[in-house]
Amino acid sequence: MMHSIGGRLRLGEPMHRHTSWRVGGPADRFYMPGTLEDLQAFLQHFAVAPLTWLGLGSNVLVRDGGLRGTTICLANTLDEITLDASGLIRAGAGVGAVKIAHFAAKAGFADAEFLAGIPGTLGGCLSMNAGAHGGDTWSLVEWVEVLHPDGQVQRLSRAEFQIGYREVLGQGAACFIAAGLRLTPADSDTVMHRLRAWQEYRAATQPLEWPSCGSVFRNPPGDHAARLIEAAELKGMRYGDAEVSDQHANFIINRGSARAEEIEALVIRVRQEVYNRFGIDLQPEMRIIGEVADV
Repeated sequence: MMHSIGGRLRLGEPMHRHTSWRVGGPADRFYMPGTLEDLQAFLQHFAVAPLTWLGLGSNVLVRDGGLRGTTICLANTLDEITLDASGLIRAGAGVGAVKIAHFAAKAGFADAEFLAGIPGTLGGCLSMNAGAHGGDTWSLVEWVEVLHPDGQVQRLSRAEFQIGYREVLGQGAACFIAAGLRLTPADSDTVMHRLRAWQEYRAATQPLEWPSCGSVFRNPPGDHAARLIEAAELKGMRYGDAEVSDQHANFIINRGSARAEEIEALVIRVRQEVYNRFGIDLQPEMRIIGEVADV
């Protein structure tokens, strides 16, 4: 029996339309569900392995050869956010981190302000334990809901995952689709003031006018990747239109027509130069996925 499934399926979809670096080759099959039920039915009847999950594409470099199998984009769907009677915020994986920060502040809750500095969705934040200004996503989590490849939904507690710095283990092949966030009641005006201050600081210190993925490397213990890259005199280093930002050394920006291969080459070069100078092997914070383009 054929199932009628909502959402949009596109073949050969250029990924530069869906990544914050504005690069990336075509996805063989690119699906944008309308509802969770659409997504469940699609997984059960039409998905072709391997599966790649995508939100706003802000923490990923898609190579120029594109993505095989099926890419599922949750941006602009699974984006409901509500507050229950106990003060728990329930947010879908497609809700932007900035939206969660503002929702919490207006509702009179603190602790989520740092999310205003993260240009991704809650799903991506959960996958990598995204953080900023000393805060991290999983410090707020009471429970999560995951969607398994067979379409089944399961609710899990925070204790069932191994949480580290920019790392989360325990979900296997499942995808995060929602979370319950427990925050601290606070004065709304005070929280909003702090949130806006952090946003102003971000605007003043990061090259937001250029496409990027946010921070490229994790901070090593006791140090900052940006400091090490700047100390290695790598600011302004450029391959094609890919450039180490003069404003923030842990950002690689696309100055117009960069290719993924140029960005990846610059990531490798920066990592090697820092290791040569300081003996520290910087670990990428973003993911590199997809196929190298045919020459």
